[in-house]
Parts: sequence; structure tokens; C-alpha cells
Amino acid sequence: MKEKSEIAPDSTAVRVALWRAMHLQIDHPPHVLEDDIGFKLIAPDDNWRSRPDMHPEGTSRFRASIVARSRFIEDMVTDQIGHGLSQYLILGAGLDSFAQRRPEIASKLNLFEVDQPGTQIWKQRRLKELGFEIPEWLHFVPVDFESKMSLWAELAKAGFSKAKPSLVSSLGVSMYLTKEAIKETLCEMASLAPGSKFVMTFMLPIDQVDPEDQFGYQMAAKGAQASGTPFISYFTPKEILALAHEAGFKKTEHLSTASLTPKYFAGRSDKLRPSSGEELLIATV
Repeated sequence: MKEKSEIAPDSTAVRVALWRAMHLQIDHPPHVLEDDIGFKLIAPDDNWRSRPDMHPEGTSRFRASIVARSRFIEDMVTDQIGHGLSQYLILGAGLDSFAQRRPEIASKLNLFEVDQPGTQIWKQRRLKELGFEIPEWLHFVPVDFESKMSLWAELAKAGFSKAKPSLVSSLGVSMYLTKEAIKETLCEMASLAPGSKFVMTFMLPIDQVDPEDQFGYQMAAKGAQASGTPFISYFTPKEILALAHEAGFKKTEHLSTASLTPKYFAGRSDKLRPSSGEELLIATV
């Protein structure tokens, strides 16, 4: 029975999970990421592939970008564990399934998923219905970002320590936030223990997007506007690096989606490539 405060994931989280599943279903192997758990959590109806935002060819580059950024983060987590990482924090976790897909890696950490309270209630119910246990190292941290709830206070309740080096990811979130909110987030992340890393995606201004991606990029922006979650913030790489530096990070790096192509898409027979438009900031405390 559904709890009263339960809220299903938003349309963005659903779209990302469906694209990840589509990568497995229609793209040629080797797959950059193997993830159908979000798809199982959603349990869409049989005609979900007929949605306009699921067109196999029209969305292929966006689909590739989604799986590439997730694979990059998961590879980074694996590498950092070898250097003593013990805490991984996912801001706006949505339908992330790293804990369920890679328990042999995730169980070496304390993994904290931060999201809206109602969405987390929904996700935990669905995980249990699918037979997934909630291990002691996986912590669901409910934070209502529209209220005065303190992120750090809620994380501390769950066992997170700011004194320990951490890896924090925020994928597909910044475009929905004001620039002031992004500045505040960067300052908060820069207050973590030395050696901590913050990885965040950000949207480029339309004139910096590859021409072949501009139409899809504009359609995505219109769709976000229509669903009530408009894109608000755009940054050039120079601007986002400057903000991170001003926030107090010792090292900042911009990683383009194009730079992920040789790593994850070389030699593919289907010529699958990630789109431009959403880039990565990697900032080290």
C-alpha cells in the first residue's frame, strides 16, 4: 500500500532511467553502462518506446551522453576507493542504481543518496518490491531543498562525516537551479575535507553547442519548460571554472563530453557518440 507522503520520480529522472534501459535494448554492445534497474522501478507501460523523447535515432546522442557521464563517475568512484575513499554522496539521486548494480564496489563505501523525501519513500518501496534489500552501507537522506532543512544536518544524522574525504556527484541538476544556488552549493562542497572531489554537470549556452545537437537541445529546453521544471542556468566552461575557484577549490577541471568519446565509444560499429551541451566540472578541495 502506498504511503501518503510518497511521490513518484519527476519526468527528468524517468527519462534518464528509460534512456539507460534503451542503451541496453537497442544499442550495439559493448554497452557503456548496463542498467535496467531504473526501468524496472518505473515499470512503464508497453508503449513507452512510442514517446517522442524515446525516438531511437533522434535521441541517440543524448542517450550516449547520459550513460557516459554515469560510467565516468562510477569509474572515478572505483579508482578513488583504491586511494582511501570511504564516502560517496549523490545529490539529486533520483533513480540511480549504483548500489544495486555494483554492490561489490558500493559496499566498500558509505553511500549517501540525497533526494526529496517523498521520492525516496517511493524508491525504497519499489526496491523492496523488486527484492532488493537496503544494506547498512546505503543511506537514504531526505532533504527538501525548498524548505530550510540543512543538508549537512540531515547527512550527519545518517552518519556522514565532513572530516573524511568524500566524492560528491551532482548530475543533471544544476540547470534547474539559480546561479546563486549553484554558488552556494559550490561553497558548501568546498568546505569538505581536503582531497574531496565534487563532480557536477552544467549546461552550455546554446551558441556553444555543436550544430547537430542544437535542435534537440532546444526541444529538451522546451520540454523542461512545459513540464514545469525549466532550465534556468547556463555556463561557459570559463565561467563555471571561475565560480568553483572563487568557492575555494584548490583544483578545477572542465571535461567535455567529446573527451569521453575515445574512452567509452572508440571502435563502435554503430557510431554511437555522446551529444554536446552538458559538460562536467571536476573540483578538488
